[in-house]
Amino acid sequence: MFSKLFYMKICIINGPNLNLLGRREPGVYGVSSFETFYESLINVYSDVEFTYYQTNIEGEIIDKLHEVGFSFDGIILNAGGYTHTSVAVGDAVKAISTPVVEVHISNIYAREDFRSISMISAGTKGIITGFGLESYRLAVESFRQQII
Repeated sequence: MFSKLFYMKICIINGPNLNLLGRREPGVYGVSSFETFYESLINVYSDVEFTYYQTNIEGEIIDKLHEVGFSFDGIILNAGGYTHTSVAVGDAVKAISTPVVEVHISNIYAREDFRSISMISAGTKGIITGFGLESYRLAVESFRQQII
């Protein structure tokens, strides 16, 4: 039996409240769960080995960044509310060698003023915001096309 060959390893890390996608503020975040969307990513990108991690705990985001931040080809990070408040998550992004793309489902610049401040973007290779769950797919494409 042949094993499946992947040419890229990407970790998706979602922060607080993103476990409620599909139920939480559907007018802002949509009606699909992340798990359903994640399955479609796996099916579309058969050449990518995905790892998915979600937590509501700031320190666990940092631990996951440290764990995968030296061995993966890319990290897609939606730090949720920690984007705007966590110097520690921002420092963790800067401390690792794996490139990170910051994603947001909603357009953070069209919402409350505090959401336009990111404590993590200075350490990322780019930001994708406002395209719903497609923001994640666009981040995958940026890694696959070596845009970053």
